[in-house]
Amino acid sequence: MRVRRVAIAWMLTLAAAFGAAAQVTAQAAEVGDVIRVPDVKLLDGRTVPASQWAGKPLVIEFWASWCPFCALQNPRLQALYDKTRGTSLQVLTISIDKHQHEATAYLKQRGYTFPATMDSDALRQAFGKRRGLPELYVLDGNGRVVQKEVGEMLDDEVAALARYGNR
Repeated sequence: MRVRRVAIAWMLTLAAAFGAAAQVTAQAAEVGDVIRVPDVKLLDGRTVPASQWAGKPLVIEFWASWCPFCALQNPRLQALYDKTRGTSLQVLTISIDKHQHEATAYLKQRGYTFPATMDSDALRQAFGKRRGLPELYVLDGNGRVVQKEVGEMLDDEVAALARYGNR
């Protein structure tokens, strides 16, 4: 009987610990948090190791093909990507579409060339819960969130992100 009580106590302790851990990762990343971006497989098939982001500022946008505000913001992000090529600023977009073919078709149809990947368990663990779409993060070279925007950003707001590549 005592062994059974000890086993039940251990199971409850483990369940509570895992529940607390799940709650921690469920929280959305905020300014000041440090994020370790995992290796990602881009929609074009290339794999980008986490080491590529190290020491460089990174703009990350979560989007979906069905999101009207993403449709307005993504041309601005493409312009930022084109303008900052050759600087230290990196861009990575993350589609939350259910099916990869939807995201790929969306990018192809609109002629977007910025790096894009699909959302994954590793990315959800790193960034936590979504608050809205589009959702944009700027990480400094140490992975610290220095800016976070939820919802559509206007032309001048997206263009101003280029300043992070000049630091």
